[in-house]
Amino acid sequence: MSNPTTTKLAPARDQAHWFTEEVQPYHSELKSYLRGSFPSIQDVDDVVQESYVRVWKRQLLRPLTCARSFLYTVARNLAIDMLRREAISPVEKIPDLASLKVPADQPNPDEAACTNDELDLLLEAIEALPPRCREVVVLRKLHGLSPSEIACRLGVSEGTVHLHCAKGVQRCEEFLQQRGVRFD
Repeated sequence: MSNPTTTKLAPARDQAHWFTEEVQPYHSELKSYLRGSFPSIQDVDDVVQESYVRVWKRQLLRPLTCARSFLYTVARNLAIDMLRREAISPVEKIPDLASLKVPADQPNPDEAACTNDELDLLLEAIEALPPRCREVVVLRKLHGLSPSEIACRLGVSEGTVHLHCAKGVQRCEEFLQQRGVRFD
């Protein structure tokens, strides 16, 4: 007769082993990716920890085939969400206001508001893209990866990358034009 306690702990042990083997090895790499791709995010550790929680929960529901890919996707989406929230309500911690240096050539408040609004609209346009198209546009236009790097990372042809990127940019332009953004 098996011990019921041992039976109940086995799945948790398996899950912990899976996490240690499949997710945790990317900790430093993920933090570097987030710092490089989203330099304005202050709490990279928070994004990483929240990513871990979401990956863990997803694995409990349905096993992941590629934990690394899912981890990076979750972290990227969390970072984008964080940037969107900060654009709506930017809060910066400044320890000493007297040491704050204000640049002389700042945009006036009207220009800054327009830029923030346009950034919000651009983020909405990107979020409205189909998932694969959005992934290609983000990797190409925001992260600066080459089409061959994207093709390798996503397991598609370079032609597919070019197609998704062109369609994504066109859809984003249409989205922005429909909302009154002009391209000069």
